[in-house]
Amino acid sequence: MLEGLLIGLQTALSVQNLLMVIGGCLIGTFIGMLPGLGPMSIIAIMIPVAISMGDPSAALILLAGVYYGAIFGGSTSSILLNAPGVAGTVASSFDGYPMAKQGKAGKALTIAAIASFAGGTIGALLLMIFAPMLSSVALLFHSAEYFALMVVGLSAIAAFAGTGQVAKAMMMTVLGLIMATVGEGALFNLPRFTMGVMDLQSGFGFITLAMAMFALPEALFLVLKPKTTQGGGDGKIKDLRITRSEARAIAPVIGRQSLQGFFIGVLPGAGATIASFLGYAVERNIATKEEQEEFGKGSIKGLAAPETANNAACTGSFVPLLTLGIPGSGTTAILLGALIALNVSPGPRLMIDEPQIFWAVIMSMFIGNLVLLILNLPLIPYIAKVLSIPRNYLIPFILFFTLMGAYIGQNNATELLLLVGFGICATALKFADYPLAPLLIGFILGGMLENNFARSMQLYDGVGFIWERPMTLGLLVIAAILVVLPSYRARRARARAAGVADGD
Repeated sequence: MLEGLLIGLQTALSVQNLLMVIGGCLIGTFIGMLPGLGPMSIIAIMIPVAISMGDPSAALILLAGVYYGAIFGGSTSSILLNAPGVAGTVASSFDGYPMAKQGKAGKALTIAAIASFAGGTIGALLLMIFAPMLSSVALLFHSAEYFALMVVGLSAIAAFAGTGQVAKAMMMTVLGLIMATVGEGALFNLPRFTMGVMDLQSGFGFITLAMAMFALPEALFLVLKPKTTQGGGDGKIKDLRITRSEARAIAPVIGRQSLQGFFIGVLPGAGATIASFLGYAVERNIATKEEQEEFGKGSIKGLAAPETANNAACTGSFVPLLTLGIPGSGTTAILLGALIALNVSPGPRLMIDEPQIFWAVIMSMFIGNLVLLILNLPLIPYIAKVLSIPRNYLIPFILFFTLMGAYIGQNNATELLLLVGFGICATALKFADYPLAPLLIGFILGGMLENNFARSMQLYDGVGFIWERPMTLGLLVIAAILVVLPSYRARRARARAAGVADGD
């Protein structure tokens, strides 16, 4: 291993590969800021460029830099405009955007940059240490375990609801699950609920729905409620530094979510989006009652958690790609295609046969995360000035990137009609004080939940897999605890309050 590390470090520090790291990070950061143009699109575009290099290590370092650079930079539009740059940064808008509205845009971007750097760096360290071992653990997860993992994600839905909004959150989650059924089913490749529209055969686009739930209502709110939607104040960017107390508050969050995000990223099919939502849910559920009230209103923990988790998961997704040849996400599926095109066979023997590629990619991640931190921190005062743009320019700016993101995501005009329709409905729901995040989570998890449940039913000829596979049963027990725990804590708090009132 030590010899492989030295070979990888030497390869990563060559002039060509250093330029690849810096170039990939720059491209990824700026592309990640644009809603709709996520890492999957730009990596697909850049594959011919990477293949033309002829050097597999340089090509993979470039594409990997674009990947985690886009995840790193995608938080910017989430925080400043409530328009998530990539799917993995949707959860960052829950508390990042309220902070920006409170005039703390600089602080929010600083926390996002530090949390992203820490998550990516710790993830790379874990990848270096545990990659061979974790590849065998990932193989233990079958359809039944993925189904149970999705149930765990849905059971934590109360974390995305405000005070007294659990019932509303449940309703929105069910609506999201229903929307996930549009398109071809898991058991039979036949269209469902498409109403004869050919463009709906593959279902609703995630980017379209994310833009409709967050970005479009924000633009409409700027028009409909101008007095209550002030931006970041007078355009002066202050509070860039985080205090010692804030650093102490987010340090354990970063530590926990680096580990959790990385291990979720290791699981093929989970990815940065699931990691960010679960990270947010976990941190809210374990927070004190006073801290829980702050989530969704500008909590620094609520911003640090998803930003750490999505970057750690991005690094973790390279474990199944490099050690098993199994893509851990849609983006790593494209990276797998690039590796095959470069005549590299990822799998258990990659570390032995071509250590310079395996270890060079890992070592480049340390360099890349440092480059991203150095690149982003000095630019925060200038990036945050987006909030000082006058409202008459900001509204068309948001609308343009929202419409462009939805169109690029699926490349058909039907998405624009869906975007407008869903956006109007989302605005009405927002006025009625319904939380929109649970709908999106239900939609994301719904497809994977159905697919894995259907496969498990076929393999085990019924629901016997629930008690026949101990890991599945264990995950479902955790889900049950997550459902019962909030009501138990609320009942205990009421009992304690009644005891105080009675003079106990």
